Amino acid sequence: MDIAVRAQAALGEGPTWDHATQRLIWVDILSSRVHTYDPSTGHRSVLVTEQHVGAAKPRAGGGLVVNLRDGVGLYDSMADGGAFRWLHREAVPGRRGNDAAVAPDGALWAGTMAYDETPGAANLIRVTGDGTATEVFGDVSVSNGIGWSPDGRSMYYIDTLTRRIDVLDVREGQLPGSRRPFATVEAAAGYPDGLTVDADGCVWVALWDGAAIRRYTPTGALDRVIELPVARPTACAFGGAGLRDLYITSARTGLEAPHPLSGSVLVMPDAGQGVVQAAFAG
Repeated sequence: MDIAVRAQAALGEGPTWDHATQRLIWVDILSSRVHTYDPSTGHRSVLVTEQHVGAAKPRAGGGLVVNLRDGVGLYDSMADGGAFRWLHREAVPGRRGNDAAVAPDGALWAGTMAYDETPGAANLIRVTGDGTATEVFGDVSVSNGIGWSPDGRSMYYIDTLTRRIDVLDVREGQLPGSRRPFATVEAAAGYPDGLTVDADGCVWVALWDGAAIRRYTPTGALDRVIELPVARPTACAFGGAGLRDLYITSARTGLEAPHPLSGSVLVMPDAGQGVVQAAFAG
């Protein structure tokens, strides 16, 4: 395990490899910052957002789509001070945007959570490039990991407080069907947080308070555990040359004695084989 970015992020989250720029994008939610990192040069940049930012993903034409406290918005560029506009506003007192992911069709799936983690107070929505928003799930507690199988026929989803990774069948042009359990994380192992899916269809899940990443086969069998020096890994994504390096974000919020690397971005070289993630079509 190596250190990609040594940082003290309060709540580092959402690593995303931008294939167009060959850079890693990640956020520090509670500091309202979007970070980029170029592993080939070591260059880093920071974009300060006007609200807490749960996720930031690349747009097909450049710039970012962001899941903020009060909804989903667009930046024309990654440069600090770039033009911003709202795409879909859904302001609910006591609630903020959390993890999000871009589907193979270019739509953004954006989750929310209550600041106090009130069960059932959040949701998951699908937002298209023209700003059309459709609620996928209501009655969500902490909307987190979202990902799709390489063939696009299965969608994986985590509502963290359930301790489950769920799977849904996806039909072209339709919202996913009914949810069913894919895998369950036992209480002693922490809480499932962010996820990514590799080229073999295996699901990699970060375990908050579990100091580990788990990999599950497409049948839901646990086949690998990667122990980490940080107690609160939050999410993971493949990136780098050939999409073979696994980047892992982490948090230090709420820890009385955080590890010196808590809040940093870690990387496990040659961990597996990722797939190119779609950019937001808007």
